[in-house]
Amino acid sequence: MPRVLLIEDDPSVREGVELGLRRRGHDVRSAGTGESGLAALGDFRPDLLLLDLMLPGLNGVQICRRVRETSQLPIIMLTARGDDFDVVVGLEAGADDYIVKPARTDVIDARIRAVLRRIEPPAGRPAVEVHGELAVDRAGLSVSKSGQPLTLAPSELKLLLYLTAAPEQVFSRQQLLEHVWEHSYHGDARLVDACVRRLRNKIEDVPGSPRYIQTLRGFGYRFGPL
Repeated sequence: MPRVLLIEDDPSVREGVELGLRRRGHDVRSAGTGESGLAALGDFRPDLLLLDLMLPGLNGVQICRRVRETSQLPIIMLTARGDDFDVVVGLEAGADDYIVKPARTDVIDARIRAVLRRIEPPAGRPAVEVHGELAVDRAGLSVSKSGQPLTLAPSELKLLLYLTAAPEQVFSRQQLLEHVWEHSYHGDARLVDACVRRLRNKIEDVPGSPRYIQTLRGFGYRFGPL
């Protein structure tokens, strides 16, 4: 039973999402402010944080940054404005996905399960693959660089595992949205671009001159150590 912490200041939205997710088998605890939500993190120990972006006081972006200082807890942000600049800021702060409100509970449930779903290593591939200075442990779901472990958020790890499964192959943003985020519709490329930037900051020596994750303008991304 996935444990979900919901931080949402609108009582009607909070109660509706909480009830709907419980009916779909989630163990849910909710909070109406950022401060009370942060306090519940240590006590409840959720598997995923469902976080409203536009909270009064301590807002969703600030909470996301605080969580990312010490944890790679999966985070899905809720926003009432899909084109809001703060969505990009939230993704850059470390959110794994976002959902535009109002959203049906089945949509939220599907996104939660997609973020939490493990990526199984492809049959016949070695458990640990070495790409230059990077070592990717598919069985242990871990990554290290020059022998030092890297801490990756769920979306970052999934993206890296997917790209390294087919080195030199070019993937469009839509392909990555479908396979990494499991978005079956024409999704938001900002998810991919923000995740690539965060991942480059962790695996590249010089993120502005990437060695591992390369951009092919007009096409997408590929993995291939230079």
